[in-house]
Amino acid sequence: MSTEVITLSRGSSEGGLREFSKRYRWIGVRLLISLLILFIVSLLIFLVTIVLPGDAAAVVLGADARPGQVEVLREQMGLNLPLWQQYANWIGGVLTGNPGTSLTSGEPIGPVIAFRAANTFTLMILAAAIGLPIAFIMGVLAAVKPKGFMDGFVNIISVVIASLPEFVIGIFLVLLLSLGLFHVLPATSPIAPGAGPFADPILLVLPVLTLVIALLPYTSRQMRASMLEVLDSEYVLMAEVKGLPRRLVIFRHALRNAIIPGIQAISLSLAYLLGGTVIIEYLFNYPGLGSALTQAVGRRDIPSIQAIVLIFSAGIILFNLLADIFTVVATPKLRTK
Repeated sequence: MSTEVITLSRGSSEGGLREFSKRYRWIGVRLLISLLILFIVSLLIFLVTIVLPGDAAAVVLGADARPGQVEVLREQMGLNLPLWQQYANWIGGVLTGNPGTSLTSGEPIGPVIAFRAANTFTLMILAAAIGLPIAFIMGVLAAVKPKGFMDGFVNIISVVIASLPEFVIGIFLVLLLSLGLFHVLPATSPIAPGAGPFADPILLVLPVLTLVIALLPYTSRQMRASMLEVLDSEYVLMAEVKGLPRRLVIFRHALRNAIIPGIQAISLSLAYLLGGTVIIEYLFNYPGLGSALTQAVGRRDIPSIQAIVLIFSAGIILFNLLADIFTVVATPKLRTK
């Protein structure tokens, strides 16, 4: 009897380990794929910035520099090394927290990038925390009563906002809340060097509000489409036939399954927010990665361009990786594959 119990216990534990390995080994696979993609992206970023017209050493020294001075600086900057060695030095510095030195200021860009990144991700997280729940609620309300008042309202608002670029929305808000009818918010959002993004919270209102408004159309329509598909499924219709209350069917059965495609919508929305900060930060004079990128491009500061674009790329890859993981975790059918 005891032998059978030990055998069953050992068999169940081994089965559990095999099931655990079978369910979660895809996390490692997706992580390796993401790292491979990030490596390829970093290689492309390096090659594209290297082949830009002009000489970085000549840009640093100016138009009056002598050829000998340019050649000496090229050697100091490592620009005379083979491309593979330049890439190895650059990516090694990135991995050790030293992405290089600014060509315009001559200072390490690591602390500057860290300060700017904190500002950008604060802006993005606030916009996502406010905008995503609103978009989800709008999508669900529109799907509950198709062709009703709320559905029509959401569709009209989505089409109008989607047709407007972010900078148009931002300018409209500035004219409305800063320069025109109401004078309640500052028109720009400068943050002093070394100060945190919450040192003066009112400066965040207009940039965050612009991103929230720009975020609503895609996410709300995606949630509406997902909810409509779930509400038309057989198990929801069967639950309604059995006499379950409509509210119970929506929140207990339909919403759980409709949220799965919404995870992918969240990933795309976060990627959109990360890219959208470039225009918004420039518009509101907000010291984030987006405004730093525009300044670096204008000054042809190659190390800064490389570091900032790599951060944007890593963020987008991370969002997609997390969306894949949460989708598989939330879908039992996918967890067993």
